Amino acid sequence: MALYGTLVNGALIIIGTCIGLIFTKIPERIKDTALQGIGLVVSLIGLQMAIQAENIVMILLSLLVGSIIGTAFQLENKINLLGQKLESKVTKDSKGNITEGFVTATLIFAIGAMAIIGALDGGLRGDHEVLVTKAFLDGFMAMVLSSTLGYGVIFSVIPVVLYQGTIALLAVQINKWIPEAYFELFISEMTALGGLLILAIGLNILKLTKIKIGDFLPAILLFVLFFYGYHSFF
Repeated sequence: MALYGTLVNGALIIIGTCIGLIFTKIPERIKDTALQGIGLVVSLIGLQMAIQAENIVMILLSLLVGSIIGTAFQLENKINLLGQKLESKVTKDSKGNITEGFVTATLIFAIGAMAIIGALDGGLRGDHEVLVTKAFLDGFMAMVLSSTLGYGVIFSVIPVVLYQGTIALLAVQINKWIPEAYFELFISEMTALGGLLILAIGLNILKLTKIKIGDFLPAILLFVLFFYGYHSFF
């Protein structure tokens, strides 16, 4: 079943969020410190992923063109608007910001090497080990995030399941696009690109920057196209 790992991932995010909501009475100073700790760890993960980059030019081109497209379509604003619509349909959370929880959790859970590699493994080889491991990590992160940002975190399950599920179902087609000889290189470079976005998320959590991560999301699709084009004609 290609979606097994994705479904487990979604279930543990929900469970982690529910557990985290039990601890919403934690003092604000402790929550702030915990959130800073998350920011540091996310930044470290991003750095570890990003240093794998070999083809800097292709990653740079993907980010530049992707950011132009994302800014033109105001993707960051649309992601925030989606969160705000969810917020308007539920009781206002006085202990946390639903939009912030939804957007932050979605970007952390969806953008990264484990989401991509795990979904590809599930679709191509029926191996769900990576996504199941990611599920436990996301569940723990959801528990911490929901205790600081509120129950908006639980809505991140929707885009995460759709995102990973789509990759898993299209994995066979992706495999046909990317020559087998370059597939490992593709994973490595895609991991580096994801690492840069993860690093940006960490810096935003630490309130050191205000990077609009959503506007950079087209870079992921563009990288696939650039990689395929480059290795097909050169």
